[in-house]
Parts: sequence; structure tokens; C-alpha cells
Amino acid sequence: MVEDGGGGGEEEAEEGESGEMPAAAALPPLQRCNGFLPGKEAEDGGRAAPTGGGERVAAEAEAMLSAAGGRVETRLSWRRLAVLGVFSSYSLVNAFQWIQYSILSNVFAGFYGVSFTQIDWLSMIYMVAYVPLILPATWLLDARGLRLTALLGAGLNALGAWLKCASLAPGRYPLTLTAQAVCAVAQVFILGLPSRIASVWFGPTEVSTACAVAVLANQLGTAIGFLLPPVLVPNTPDDIDLMAHNISIMFYGTAIVSTLLFFLAGVVFEEKPKYPPSHSQAVLQTMPPEDYSYKQSIINLFKNIPFVLLLISYGIMTGAFYSVSTLLNQMIVTHEGEEVNAGRIGLTLVVAGMVGSIICGLWLDYTKTYKQTTLIVYILSFIGLLVFTFTLDLGYLIVVFVTGGVLGFFMTGYLPLGFEFAVEITYPEPEGTSSGLLNASAQIFGIVFTLVQGKLITDYSARAGNLFLCAWIFVGIILTALIKSDLRRHNVNLGIMNLDVKAVSGDS
Repeated sequence: MVEDGGGGGEEEAEEGESGEMPAAAALPPLQRCNGFLPGKEAEDGGRAAPTGGGERVAAEAEAMLSAAGGRVETRLSWRRLAVLGVFSSYSLVNAFQWIQYSILSNVFAGFYGVSFTQIDWLSMIYMVAYVPLILPATWLLDARGLRLTALLGAGLNALGAWLKCASLAPGRYPLTLTAQAVCAVAQVFILGLPSRIASVWFGPTEVSTACAVAVLANQLGTAIGFLLPPVLVPNTPDDIDLMAHNISIMFYGTAIVSTLLFFLAGVVFEEKPKYPPSHSQAVLQTMPPEDYSYKQSIINLFKNIPFVLLLISYGIMTGAFYSVSTLLNQMIVTHEGEEVNAGRIGLTLVVAGMVGSIICGLWLDYTKTYKQTTLIVYILSFIGLLVFTFTLDLGYLIVVFVTGGVLGFFMTGYLPLGFEFAVEITYPEPEGTSSGLLNASAQIFGIVFTLVQGKLITDYSARAGNLFLCAWIFVGIILTALIKSDLRRHNVNLGIMNLDVKAVSGDS
């Protein structure tokens, strides 16, 4: 990339990217299947668009190619790095707030005088809130845009953190549950944004890496949530006042940081860069927004068989990760008797996963082997969970650290793969919609897995609970192998215009 030395009238410095795209003004309106109402006539000399799928798209491609007279350069904005940085930071804080109770389940159960199941609900509320709210949230993202959605996520995250500060007394469990519910609503406006931010702001050679970084930040928040709370809040059952003081340090620190990030989001976030960063984004900007239908977009996604298979397999893998993260304290403390070690093992699991996320993102940007990489990582996650399951009872702490790290490397590394694979096979559907549905699937599976695995751990053993997850991940491997790899967005960036990359057909 070379910096563009444009005139002083530019609002911000842009990085020049080699490549051109037909200008929007030079293109006729295109018939689009990503949520646009079918049957719309093309304004091409009064001729109706061909009714056949292949003929229609061929006509559109011909129209676009014949419009080569007006061309616009794609560019990368320096602001994209600030947008990614601020989003990643408040996503990190939101993930920290998710896990900070579960990793100290015995401490908070004693402090509030409630059961372990009630403490588990402080984690599961994130999953419960996501499912009914994801469709309104993705509609808001499509209808009102990226900036408003980002501000809602950052603002609710700060509000929930301040409400927790008011729950610093035994007997205030309902208030801390309410505060966690607010943070859970904030998560709805956060989890679906990585692929949208990556697509709108980043070029084709860095889009998967940008998505991986945004997902990684959420995992980093989980890692810090594993590490920091056991250090800040040691278990002092004989001194509740000291326990309340230690919890207050954690709660107030989180509230201050999340508030600062909310104001930074207001300064940094813009709806989109001045120039499109890629050919695929330039194509999307030529689509007629007045004909957009959110309902039609959802219908198209559920008619896309490869996406439905990915929806289920992604939910299984990510739901298993949520369950392991939520119940890790109960698994480790049962065997080791130390909350700090449970936190450190959780940290190892997530940090290894962060490395996996970055490596997978870089690999995808270099090779574009989405299905192959996704399937291999899925298989290795299954093997990692098996090894973790059968080494947990050996009594050697170092072995648990190593196997936990291997498990985290592949299981967490899978998360950005699922996002980016979904965007590829559903292009040109809105990224926020496909990501939102993936996350909704993950939350549903996460709730079920956490409840069932928790029951198995309580009634039988940690091994029984983990074997339950292994069985489901094996099912996910089979479903992933059945996914048809159709890289629509990648093909558009290469300049290939055909049916597979232009529309989500009902028989995909």
C-alpha cells in the first residue's frame, strides 16, 4: 500500500489500493437477491429483467462490464485501524464482564448466598438475551447502520458495569443479575460486528485478519476474565467486608474503563469510509437500497443449504466453548481445589485460542481455503477435547495446562473461521445478519450444553460432561464436511461475475 497524496480538501488520509471498480453512477440498477424484492424490472431501455436465474445474472454481469466507462478507485482509510481498535477494546470489556462471575462461582455463591446454578445463570443470561434480540439487532444494523449499533453496544456495556457497582452487598443478587442482563443486551450489538467492520473498512487481502483480530479481542476479554478476578477477589469467606471491598475494585475499574471506551466510540466510529476498500464493497454500493427487505434476506439465508449446515456446526463448536468456559471453575476446583489455578488454566485456553485466531485469519487471507481450514480445525478441536477429558483426572496440573492450551488453540481459533466462511458463502447478504444468526445458534447450543454438562458434572463427573460435548462435536465434523464451498465474495473481488457470486438462490 502507498499513501495517497491527495489534496488538502480530503477529510482524512487514505491508503491507495491498486484496483478499480465501475462507478455507481455508471451502472444500471441491479436485481439483487440479498434481501431485495424479486420481480423488480431492470431499467435498461424499458426491458424487463430475464426471469431465469442464470440469464438474469448474465444480463447483469454484461451490463456491469459494458459500463466500464466510469470507474472509481478503491482505497483504504487510516481510520479503519482506529475503528477496529476501539471496537476491539469495548468488546474485550464486555467479554470480561461475561466470565468474571463464573470463574469465581464459589466466591460469588458465598457472597450473595445463592446456589451454583444461580451463579451459572449470570453467564447464561448472555446466551438467553441474545436469542430473542438478535433479529431486531441485525435489522437495526442494516436499517440504521454501523455507527448507531456500535454506540448502543458500548453504551449499554458501560451502563451494566455501573449497575454492578450498586450490587456490592450480600442479598443483592437480583440487582447484579439485572446489571448482567444489561451487559448481555450490549453483547447483542457487539458479537455481530466483526465481519461487518472487516468487510466495510478493510481490503480483500486483510479482511479475514481484521475479522480475526476483532474476534480475538473478545477472547482476550475472556482470558483476562479468567486471570484477573481470582487475583483481585481472593476467597475470604470469613471476612465478607473484605470480599465486598475486593469486588468493588473490580466492578468500579470495569465501569470507568467501559465509560471511556463509550466516548471514544462516539469520536472514532463512522458509518463507512469515504471510498470503498474492495471491489465487493463497491458492488454492494451500487445496489438499490429502496428495494431492500430484511425479511427476504432472512428467508434467503435459510434457503442457502451450505449456510444452514454451517449455522448448526458453528453453534455446536461455539456452544461447547461457552459451556467449557462457564463450567471450568467447577471442573478444575473439583480436582485441584484452587480458584487461581482454574483461572490460569482458563487463561491458557483462551490465549492459545487467540494465537489460533490470528494464525487462522492470516492463513485464510493467504490461501482462501475456507472449507478445508474449517474442517481441519474442527477435527483437531475434537481431538483436543478428547485429550483434555482423559487427562483431567491424572492429577498433574502441568498436563491440564498443556491440554487446555491445545484445546483452546483450535476451539477458539475456529470462531473467526466460521464468521468469514459464512460471509463468503452468503455474499451479498449483509454480514451482520449472517453473523447474528451464527451467534444466535451458538447461544442456543451454549445454554443447552451448559445446563446438561453442569448436571452431568454435578451428578457424575467432569469426564461425563466433556464426553457429552465430544459426541456433539463429532456431529459437527460431519456437518462441516457436507458444506459446499462457494466463495462468492472472493470471486467478486477477482472480477468473476456469475450466478454463484451474485445471488443466494433457493437451491444453493
